[in-house]
Amino acid sequence: MQLRLREFGPRTGPHEHRVVQPRHPLRHTSLRAPEPIGLLLGDHDGLNRLAGLFSFAAYSRHTIVHVPLRDSLPPDEGIGEPVDLVLAHHTLGLRPSKWPELRRRLVNGTPLTVGTDEARTARDAASWRERSQRTDFRDELRHATHARTFFLFGSRDVFAVTATVLADAAGWGPRQKRVEKGHSALMTALPALVQPPGGGHPVEVMISFKPYPPYAHFKRPGR
Repeated sequence: MQLRLREFGPRTGPHEHRVVQPRHPLRHTSLRAPEPIGLLLGDHDGLNRLAGLFSFAAYSRHTIVHVPLRDSLPPDEGIGEPVDLVLAHHTLGLRPSKWPELRRRLVNGTPLTVGTDEARTARDAASWRERSQRTDFRDELRHATHARTFFLFGSRDVFAVTATVLADAAGWGPRQKRVEKGHSALMTALPALVQPPGGGHPVEVMISFKPYPPYAHFKRPGR
């Protein structure tokens, strides 16, 4: 997949950061942070591009991927405040409390086009799934919500497996019943979210497919 991005190099003190955003907004994709259940709702284009962004994040250890979603067209379902999405490797050490300062410095971005390697992403996702069966497995997505932004911190393989989950939702979502009438279809959930201590309801972010209106433009594949 070819991703058209904007690249920024904001500085905080002596440190320069690399931040990328989609060059064009994901207009029909929205995210509600988990409290304890969140919702990622998108059309084929949005979920497919998110899959590409997770794949890019998997192999960009020194890059922060910022996906502005809170100003997307408001969906007609879901509860809670819309939030942006930030992806970063846990080794980068990004603190959510520092993000608002970085976000304010995201001006005058440079156009950037990158390609993703779906075969490599699939191999690393398969490796993650195989290792996830071990009792000592800890390769999970740490998460936090701050300043109307949902942060996911992970490794190469867990970002890769999330990319494949989103690609499957983008591909199979249009085939679900009643979506041509504007109904959303629950596809899956973000994998491997770290759970808070103490039990209680698990933290989840559900992934649903929904075409954008007017729905007359949409036809299920095979019809």
